Amino acid sequence: MPLHQYGVLKGRPIQKRLGMGQSPHYQIHIVDEETDYRIAINVKSKLSPSELLYVVDERFQHPLLAELETQPTGFTLLPSRPGHLALDFIRGNLFDRQDLIPLPHDVPGPDNDLNEKIDAHLSRALRDEDAFVYAFGERWGPEANIRDKYFGFRPGNGIHDIHMNQGNVGRFMEDDGVWQDGALFVRFPNEDQWVAIFLAFQSQSWHTDDETGHTIPMEPEEDPQGLIKIIAAQVNPQGGDVGRETVTLLNPTASQVNLAGWGILDKNEKREELSGLTIESGDTMRVTLSGKGAQLSNKGSIITLIDQKGMKIDGVSYTKKNAERQGWTLVF
Repeated sequence: MPLHQYGVLKGRPIQKRLGMGQSPHYQIHIVDEETDYRIAINVKSKLSPSELLYVVDERFQHPLLAELETQPTGFTLLPSRPGHLALDFIRGNLFDRQDLIPLPHDVPGPDNDLNEKIDAHLSRALRDEDAFVYAFGERWGPEANIRDKYFGFRPGNGIHDIHMNQGNVGRFMEDDGVWQDGALFVRFPNEDQWVAIFLAFQSQSWHTDDETGHTIPMEPEEDPQGLIKIIAAQVNPQGGDVGRETVTLLNPTASQVNLAGWGILDKNEKREELSGLTIESGDTMRVTLSGKGAQLSNKGSIITLIDQKGMKIDGVSYTKKNAERQGWTLVF
């Protein structure tokens, strides 16, 4: 079953500790106005291969940040559904899957393991009195009369599962769910900078059921992702949006692709049906949205292309700032 208490924890970091031992977790001690919390971040998998996949985006931009920045300090419970703050690595278009690379948690030498990749940004946040840390995952505690085993505060209290939480195998399948993935964000307001850290296990799947978050079995050669690319969109057309918004697709493959039964989704998963469309090898196609399905908000949104089976083919995101210039086409 999905995570029980999924949400986001916001606070000021005051201590940190590298992940060590049999089940290493990078530990962060953060506080709000009155409560202490610990963030426990997996840096090694219990399953083989043990190296986690990671992406660190030091200039992260996404429409969710506008709402995230206004969150109060402390823990906020989040509904696992699209259109709000809940994260989904597959459906939320947070990063390019191809950017994920495996990395050991502890390797001799500087800046070459996962502990050090995380620590570089947390060390900077500890030096910056205006920096905030945001952790998405599952809440635990408060544990009455139990002292935190790493930082000593009482009661024990915090958040874990700061990683992808779907497409699991074995006993971890019970944690599967959609729109409940974990991640770590660090906000440096003086530089107007967001750093985003995304983690996943190599044992996890990148195509999951839209209801359960369980793996959809397929062979590697059956993976449809990247078959067609979203390369541009006009999200703020002149003369009004309805019936004028467009999404431009590219077929990079060596073969013709039939789009019968495919769809374009917006941030609320409203669907624009594609029918009677075929893209030749190397060609582009500009699809005009009817206004009855997917709608491209001028306040920022995501755009996702799915095939007739509901499998994600490609996805992009844009912010309110990206959409300011009326009549311009965004290029992804």
